[in-house]
Amino acid sequence: MEQSKDDILDLLVKQWKNERPDLDASPMLIVGRILKLGKLLEKRANAAIQDKSIVYTDLDVLATLRRSGKPYELTPKQLIESVLITSGAMTALLKRLEKLNLIYRAPSQKDGRVIKVGLTKKGFEVIDAAIEIRFEEARKTVTSLNRDERKHLAVLLKKMLQTTTFNYTPTSTETRPELSE
Repeated sequence: MEQSKDDILDLLVKQWKNERPDLDASPMLIVGRILKLGKLLEKRANAAIQDKSIVYTDLDVLATLRRSGKPYELTPKQLIESVLITSGAMTALLKRLEKLNLIYRAPSQKDGRVIKVGLTKKGFEVIDAAIEIRFEEARKTVTSLNRDERKHLAVLLKKMLQTTTFNYTPTSTETRPELSE
């Protein structure tokens, strides 16, 4: 593997080592890069599909419906669990997608109290075209890694996702020292 020049995260860790040698900032080499890469990848995904008049969160919902299989319907709750956005954000997103005629909302045939969200014909066509673009963009993103590196990184990222919880629990009860003037 070739050695690359220092990036902003290398600099950040070096600076913290100088200012606070008692702290281990090295995890930021991973976490900071994941955060930065996540933002960059979302921007790239949005740019790649902008010609389809949708954004990444739209694609996420439409793709979830599409990959669910016929009849391409799910409940809003199932969509929230898959897309991981709040119910309020999902409601607004579904209203927008419905106005664009990409989805419909209708009572379930099995239980009229349950609302189903489904793909319209237009939504089906948009997601099929957009997902091809999205997967090609993702493929281009990982071309700097060889096959073994991609497999290894996928395993490591999966491990991190499976062992990282959303809830933050402080590891120390110490209070923040007052900054000197």
